[in-house]
Amino acid sequence: MNQYALGIDYGTNSCRALLVDLNDGSEVAQSVFAYPSGEMGILLDPRDPQVARQNPQDYLDGLERVTQAVLAAAASKIEGFDAAAVVGIGIDTTGSTPIPIDEHAWPLGLSPRWRDHLDAQVWLWKDHTAHAEAAEITELASQLRPEYLAKCGGIYSSEWWWSKILRLRRCAPEVFAAAHSFVEHCDWMVAVLTGVNDSSQIVRSICAAGHKAMFSPQWGGLPDVEFLSALHPDLGALRARLYNQAHPCSHRAGGLAASWAQRLGLPAGIAVAVGGFDAHMGAVGAGIREGVLVKILGTSTCDLMVAPAQRPLADIPGVCGIVRDSVLPDHFGIEAGQSAVGDLFLWLVNHLVPESHGSSIEEKFNSMHLSMAQAKPGASGLLALDWNNGNRTVLVDAQLSGLLVGQTLYTQAHEIYRAYIEATAFGALTIIRRVEQYGVEVSEVVTTGGLAVKNPLLMQIYADVINKPMKVSRSDQTCALGAALFGAVAAGLGGVAQLQQQLCATRAEVYHPKPEHVAVYSRLFELYSQLHDAFGRGEVRGDLGRLMKTLMEIRQEQLHC
Repeated sequence: MNQYALGIDYGTNSCRALLVDLNDGSEVAQSVFAYPSGEMGILLDPRDPQVARQNPQDYLDGLERVTQAVLAAAASKIEGFDAAAVVGIGIDTTGSTPIPIDEHAWPLGLSPRWRDHLDAQVWLWKDHTAHAEAAEITELASQLRPEYLAKCGGIYSSEWWWSKILRLRRCAPEVFAAAHSFVEHCDWMVAVLTGVNDSSQIVRSICAAGHKAMFSPQWGGLPDVEFLSALHPDLGALRARLYNQAHPCSHRAGGLAASWAQRLGLPAGIAVAVGGFDAHMGAVGAGIREGVLVKILGTSTCDLMVAPAQRPLADIPGVCGIVRDSVLPDHFGIEAGQSAVGDLFLWLVNHLVPESHGSSIEEKFNSMHLSMAQAKPGASGLLALDWNNGNRTVLVDAQLSGLLVGQTLYTQAHEIYRAYIEATAFGALTIIRRVEQYGVEVSEVVTTGGLAVKNPLLMQIYADVINKPMKVSRSDQTCALGAALFGAVAAGLGGVAQLQQQLCATRAEVYHPKPEHVAVYSRLFELYSQLHDAFGRGEVRGDLGRLMKTLMEIRQEQLHC
């Protein structure tokens, strides 16, 4: 009888399930559940655009709906399919997405007292309200515990665990006081599936703890009580109610609880793997290995690389963490990324693209792609900074904002769109340059996510800017595939590398750099770098006074060549 693994992928706006046949790697069925709460699943505050929360009930409802749907689809496709053949489950989520919980590991946001209190809900990864707290953590750590910062790029982010918890303590002390502890979304889902009802018994992920909570065995786990108390005495007291151990995603967290087995239609006791972040599992599902950068292209981007743990690896300023076993066993996982990519393009279409391009979002994108198809690099005369949602890497500054240089009275919407695509590609190259500077080889890039599959023009621009081959994962659901793979590992059906060979592959089409485009983009990247350093670091280099004129010169060359 064939055996199957189930991957559950919790994204920003929806969750999905993927059922994978472990014998031939085929993706048997998938299902998507859009979160019904808020705006596209996000709870907003009109008084503060940096607020982004979620309703934990959406996670539970989605888990039930998508699992039942894929099992039903498998039964309709495969004669004699039996859910008893599903041997393991893996979970991935966004992060850092902390949840205030009571002593029974239950979210405060699901209790009658707190369900209408925005601050008691899930604090989604893209909530940037804690930018002041992040700066405070960075300053204190640089003085007292510089080793904490060395492993997370030198700057602590407003997107991360401690920033959000400290922000909650200050903006809603009554919620903080009611919370017995806190848990990452990925760890809570595993606790739910395995029937954990004691917050002290939650199995924690090294992926989440190491990259977002400054956890390291090097200093005994989480930051020490003295450091946390210096941030706020209540954080020091909280540490004892958190955790001292964290595990890789290849570890079996427990068996599926009987109550959830009945709700989902699965056998009780099957393996549930330790949870992890979507991008990290997406990298595994895309076949990450040494020398390959996996780039998850979605609302934002996350870049993952690995380096063998047996070799020394220098600390890399500006990355989002260097953590052993967070991606592959016996490797350091290196995380970086950009705070807005798909979100930036969607903002443009929703707010700046005229109706002449179409009435729907899809029509507008299609129209702009047609208008851009024959355009040459630099022909618009535009150059942008893609920081409309701050900068994740390498500046790690949520207080930065976007910039568009070179507009004239003749500038058109599709030219701005292309400038934004190019800006995100320049940001991607900035990340690659940084990690290569510190000895991490990037020989090729494998992409995954909706933009990688649906936007060939973007992929070609990225190849031309980065000047490396760009491949696309065969699976449309690499995050869920990676989660399913870890579910199989937890069930004892093989190691990560072995299962990657069975389940992971890239598509036939490869985007190769075009030399004539590479040369133009090299000139534009130098101008981008001048803007990057001037506005991101306050370091003026080059002649900014000539930058607009240089853009015009490049524009004229491209229009007449």
